Amino acid sequence: MTITVNIAEAKARLSALIEAAERGEEVILARAGKPVARLSAFAAKPQRRPGILKEMGWVGEPAPYEAFEPDPDHVAWIDEPIAPPLAAPKASNKKTGRSRPKR
Repeated sequence: MTITVNIAEAKARLSALIEAAERGEEVILARAGKPVARLSAFAAKPQRRPGILKEMGWVGEPAPYEAFEPDPDHVAWIDEPIAPPLAAPKASNKKTGRSRPKR
C-alpha cells in the first residue's frame, strides 16, 4: 500500500508515517502534489560471521614457495631489451640551438 502525504501534513504526522514505513508500507512525501521523497524502513546491516571466507573456500592453506618461482622456459626473454636503442640526436644549430634554421 502506498501513502502519499504533503510535507506540511507529514510534519504533523511524522511518527505515524515512520511506523507505517516500518511495517513495510511505501510513504511518499509530496510538495504541491508532486512526489519529492520516499520514506522507507532502514535495513540493518547483516551481522559479520568470522570465517565465512574459509567456509566458502576463498581462503585456505598458502601456496608452496615453488609456485612462485619462474618457469625456466620463460625466463630467457626477461633479459632481452624491450626496444632497440634510440638513434643519436641530430646536431643542433649553434646560433639558435634549434635543429633546423628558422624560416
